[in-house]
Amino acid sequence: MTHPVGREHDRVTFFLHNRSVRHQEPAMTTKAHFTTLPAGREPVLRVMPMPADANIHGDVFGGWIMSQVDIAGSIPAARRAAGRVATVAVNAFQFKKPVFVGDLLSFYAEVVKTGSTSVTVEVEVYAQRQRLDAEIVKVTDATLTYVATDEARRSRPLPSL
Repeated sequence: MTHPVGREHDRVTFFLHNRSVRHQEPAMTTKAHFTTLPAGREPVLRVMPMPADANIHGDVFGGWIMSQVDIAGSIPAARRAAGRVATVAVNAFQFKKPVFVGDLLSFYAEVVKTGSTSVTVEVEVYAQRQRLDAEIVKVTDATLTYVATDEARRSRPLPSL
């Protein structure tokens, strides 16, 4: 019988030794559900996490994903505000599936609400796994609120459309 840690070591190549992590998910008895990227929409950001963004098992840190979501959400917010914005709230954030080193992440963001100075944005994140089947999975959903700011970093009204 193999020790559980030995099995884990066999499944994961530690980046401390190789500077890369290859994640292998356990064999499944049922076919995985495949998702597709949102049709008719362009991602506002695409990025591939590197070993420095992950723990020794190849799982990308949640805080790294959160910072990328904040960047992605700020793009349509700044466009709507026609200038500088600042994050004022993370209204909702859900990690649905793990993200691994080498996944190609696509961030989709759209404005869902505006106030007199604020812009609320929903962000969806999809991962394209770097395996032969190139499975695509939704990994994160988030809703963030940004406020339009002036040069002195004080809130300012949104321009009319």
